[in-house]
Order: sequence, then C-alpha cells, then structure tokens
Amino acid sequence: MVSPFVNRSVYLCEMDDSLVQTRSAGGRGARERIERAAAQLFYRHGIHATGVELIAQRANVSKRTLYQHFASKNDLVSNYLRGIDDRGDTRPEKNLRDTDLSARERLLAVFEAPPSSEVLRGCPFHNAAVESAGSLATADEIVRTYKLEFTRRLAAVAREAGAADPHLLGQQLAVLFEGATAMATSLNDTAPYVHARAAAATLIDAAAGAGR
Repeated sequence: MVSPFVNRSVYLCEMDDSLVQTRSAGGRGARERIERAAAQLFYRHGIHATGVELIAQRANVSKRTLYQHFASKNDLVSNYLRGIDDRGDTRPEKNLRDTDLSARERLLAVFEAPPSSEVLRGCPFHNAAVESAGSLATADEIVRTYKLEFTRRLAAVAREAGAADPHLLGQQLAVLFEGATAMATSLNDTAPYVHARAAAATLIDAAAGAGR
C-alpha cells in the first residue's frame, strides 16, 4: 500500500537492469560488468541469496574471470558498499547537498520516499548489516563508517538550519531516518516516510526555535 501523499521522485540507490550491460565475455570492461551485476543483484535480491555463479552469468564472464578481479565474494560485497559510498549518489545524500534548497528543506528532503513500482529494498547499508550479523567484518566496518558520516552530515546541515544543538538533532534525524526506512521495507509501504517527514519537521522547528 502506498500513501497518496508520497513524493514519487527517486529516493535511494536506483539500481535496475540498465546498470548491467551485456557485452562479450571477458575482455575490456569485465570488471565493470562484474561490479554492476553484483550491485544490482546484491541490492535487489540480497547478499546471501546471490551467488558468484549468478553474478558471473549476469556479467557475462566466467567464474575464473570473476575471481581474477575479486578474490572472494566478501571482496565483492565490500566493493559494492564502497562504491555506493564513494559515489554519494543515494537520494538522501544528493538532497543534503542540494544548495537550491534551504537547510531545513534539505533535512526534510532526506525523508522523500522511493517510487512504488517495485518491492521496497531500503538502505543498502542497513540491509548489509542485517545480513552480515557480524560475519562480514570488513562490510560491517564500511557500514559503520558510512552511518556515522551520514549522521555527521545531518548535523552539519542542522547547524545551517539554526539548531541549538545540531549534534543532537543530527542524531535524532539519523535514528528517525533509519527507523522509517526499515519499517517501510518491512511493510513494503511508503507511508512511514510520510510520518517520519512530519516528525522530522517538528524536531527541526523545535531545535531551531530553541536556538533563537
């Protein structure tokens, strides 16, 4: 069920079939095809549900070629997460950097919902942490670093918005965002984003009012 009030602009990690290009096996571009196939499959189907055989097939390379570029599936997972972090192309991050918006609007834009055409998959970092459950040490560290940095960026924009305690507001918005994303994924319903945005507005206005 999708709320009629949801902004239908793309929100998180637009990973679709167009990311995976079909070319001849091996040769130039093999690593890029492997990375793209892994990113799409890990995000859409999950890390544990995706085997290296399927990644190799989707990338149109042999398993031998895949292992020439990545020593293990764990290396592929770490590369997948680092790639998302390095690109900074998730919708919340893009909105936080949008200088056409006021600081308050940028914070609220973090809570825009994804389109409803497919099953909601939520945050790839949260998903990886849940699947890892402590078994993928490198991936866990990447997730932890990303989440702390995202919270720091929220606090920086909260400071621009005039929050009396930007660190506190950044922490509150990070928790609200994480909860909304997880619930939306669990329910396959974008309504939690709408409720989280309303709660975020209350927090932001209260923090800015206290700062005056």
